[in-house]
Parts: sequence; C-alpha cells; structure tokens
Amino acid sequence: MITNHSTAEYENTILGVLPPMLLSDYLYNNMLLKKSYDKNEIIHIEGEECTQIEIIMHGEIVIERIGISGDLMTVNHFGKSDIIGANLIFSSTDRYPMTITAKKHTEVITVQKDVLFELCNSYPTFLMQFIKIISDLSVLIGTKMKNRISRTIRQSIITYLSKQSMLQNSYNIKLTMSKKSLAEMFGVSRTSLSRELQKMSGEGLINFDAKSIQILNKDILE
Repeated sequence: MITNHSTAEYENTILGVLPPMLLSDYLYNNMLLKKSYDKNEIIHIEGEECTQIEIIMHGEIVIERIGISGDLMTVNHFGKSDIIGANLIFSSTDRYPMTITAKKHTEVITVQKDVLFELCNSYPTFLMQFIKIISDLSVLIGTKMKNRISRTIRQSIITYLSKQSMLQNSYNIKLTMSKKSLAEMFGVSRTSLSRELQKMSGEGLINFDAKSIQILNKDILE
C-alpha cells in the first residue's frame, strides 16, 4: 500500500536509507511506532528484556546507575538520531544492564525485534548501517573504558572510603565486605582493585591489609 506519510524527518536517521514508499508503508501499518516520553520518565529499568530498538527523533535519553554512595550516576547520553538497544536486541543477554530515562521530553520511533530482523534481512543497505552503528558503539565503549578505568577505580575507592570514614568516624576503615565483593561492587576485577590499592599505597595515600584500609592522606576524602 502506498501512502502519503511524510518521510522527510527520518532522512538523518537509520530509517533514511530505506525507500521512501516502503518507509511510508511501515509507518502507515504501525510497523514503526511513534512514542513520546516526559522529562524524567523511566523508559526501561535494569533487568528488563530488550524487545525493540528506539530511534531518537527529538530529545535526550540517559543511561543511569546507582553509585556506590547511593547516588544516581549518569553513564551515557543519547540524542537525536541515536539508537537505544542496538547492542542488546539480538544479544544472548538481551536485558538492559542499567536504567534508561528521558532527560527531557523525548520522541522516538520504536522498531520491534521481528520488524528489525525483516529490515536487516531484506535491505542490505539498512543492515550495513545497523552493523556500523553497533560497531561504532562498541569502539566508543572500549575507548571510554581504556581512558577512564584507572581513574574510575580510584574514584570508586575514594568514594567508598569517604563514606565509611564518616560512618565509622575513623580514618582506619574496617572493610564491610571482602575485596572480591568490593571489586564486584565497583564493576572491576579483584586484580584491578588490588593493583590500584597498591598504587595508592605506593603514593603514600593509604595503608591496607586484608581487613582494613588506613587513610594516611586525609586530603583525598570527598
């Protein structure tokens, strides 16, 4: 069926590589659905199954997680033409690892998994663009991890020590969990945590043993 749905607004998104008449038909038949979210509205919660992708038409979406101090931390921002769920939709672990929220009033186009598969299978140009988006996202995540992991581990340690120092009213912190559990809470390996503790000890910031961490330089506390 050929319809008169305007497709001009989709030109700068992945949908822009599709033939205009086909795109118009998909919109007319509700195979591509428009949806809007209010400011601060939760779009997906951690652990929810990813059954669709969302293409942002207007607005801003953020990925958030609860930090070790209990505060809500923003991990990443997505804006116009970006896609939410592209790296999860066909994954064997297809659940959102963090909460996704609309930072401001946001409009998206949702594409269900079966429709996305049909588009990838039938239109090589669309498939190549989708693969490029996933690849670019993987490179971006890898680069961020490479550039920030050392700082992130140290900042996580300092945040934990600051909170525990206040709770225990002491600069000699008794660990409330094993180093393995502490590493899991920080989202790093135990080896990486131990390496960073050794660096901080070598810099004269802390002393530590299996059950405690002594803060030597109080200026590091938040």
